[in-house]
Amino acid sequence: MSFNVIHYVVFLVLLLLAVVGVIAVFRQPNKKLIPAMLFSIALVIGFLSVLSVFVVDKYTKKVRVYKVKNKRFLSQERIVYTGLVKNVGSYTVGEVKLSIKLVNEGHQTGKIQKTNFFTPRGLGDLLSNKKTKPQVITKEFVIAKNIKPGEVRTFSVSMKYPGYFRNTSDFIKVYAH
Repeated sequence: MSFNVIHYVVFLVLLLLAVVGVIAVFRQPNKKLIPAMLFSIALVIGFLSVLSVFVVDKYTKKVRVYKVKNKRFLSQERIVYTGLVKNVGSYTVGEVKLSIKLVNEGHQTGKIQKTNFFTPRGLGDLLSNKKTKPQVITKEFVIAKNIKPGEVRTFSVSMKYPGYFRNTSDFIKVYAH
């Protein structure tokens, strides 16, 4: 995870807030409350630090994927996604992740029986070796690292494609860290 200027400004503000809190605690006349109050300050500042990292990342690190295409290789039962990733923000992005979710919609064509979707759960499932076929597959890939503002890179990722999938929908999301 790479930090930018805004991260450091937020950390500085939280540090100043912690110092002011500690000074206020030691000016407290009831000395029995000092450990509990210090613990509370540490807990709140720690929580705000972690939360601020995610919030600042969300609003400063922006990437887009373009020209995403997929190609199935039936002989290997694989699907390959290719495309471009661009940093459209003003700060360097440490890592770009691509999440691909494949959903089998074969039940709409009538080729998959409802038994593939409804399987009773109970003690019998623990004792049997019956395997069910997943109807949703999700995979995450790192497609770029240390991508500078305005920079464009190509990517290519590959994943297994179940042979029993029919009329598949794919959902693609991109995350910047």
